Amino acid sequence: MTLNIYLSGEIHTDWREQIVEGAKGLDVNFSGPVTDHAASDDCGVTILGAEDQKYWHDHKGAMLNAIRTRHGIAQADVVVVRFGDKYKQWNAAFDAGQAAALGKPLVVLSPPEHQHALKEVHAAALAVAEEPRQVVEILRYVLTGALPG
Repeated sequence: MTLNIYLSGEIHTDWREQIVEGAKGLDVNFSGPVTDHAASDDCGVTILGAEDQKYWHDHKGAMLNAIRTRHGIAQADVVVVRFGDKYKQWNAAFDAGQAAALGKPLVVLSPPEHQHALKEVHAAALAVAEEPRQVVEILRYVLTGALPG
């Protein structure tokens, strides 16, 4: 069984790389958003033309990024959404809601201090992990039935 995993959310740390590295040898394919912050922010105006107002600049980028995100989540067997410490990731909350609405198994990766703020998102998840290694262990268990250790 091959699992297609969409890695969504926070883009300022190496959590994706930790999961990809830890999952080597497992039958998984990973996808996710564009993690180059400047490219993600400016894709709309670079492709569709400049905007005088920041709102429309951001709106164009958000629409183009939504095409990639919606497709990735729709194609995924499992969606992993990371909420980081430093930034408010409203897009991560949206992606978690979209995955849940599509009936996709959702794994949330978030620090313990965000438990209260994310209680509704956590309630939609099938697993809530605190460390990328736990996500790898979840994937290994789902694919092989093997427990860590």
